[in-house]
Amino acid sequence: MPSMRFSVTQAGSGITTPYFPDTYVRPFNIGVGTVINSTAVFFTVEHTFDYGSSAFISSNATWFPNSGITGRSCNTDGNYAFPVSAIRLNVSSAASSATVRLVVLQAG
Repeated sequence: MPSMRFSVTQAGSGITTPYFPDTYVRPFNIGVGTVINSTAVFFTVEHTFDYGSSAFISSNATWFPNSGITGRSCNTDGNYAFPVSAIRLNVSSAASSATVRLVVLQAG
């Protein structure tokens, strides 16, 4: 089975659309990378254990920061070695011209 890749870019402050990984893939391995175009950003990669489906409402989910990608302001990478329902990027502070790209690659 080929790997699954997801990429989303956030311009300025805001929260991206979540990525819903396939929790049935074993072993569950996800690489996460962030790429910035400015040093004037402050962001966190977050995940939830709430069920992701067509009825999933992001604002109702409980989000947890990825311990390795919290409060960052530079290109960084990390991973998930345990199942999570959704992954998103939360840019808490950025100039409107600044962008942060989240790239998620799930093995499978």
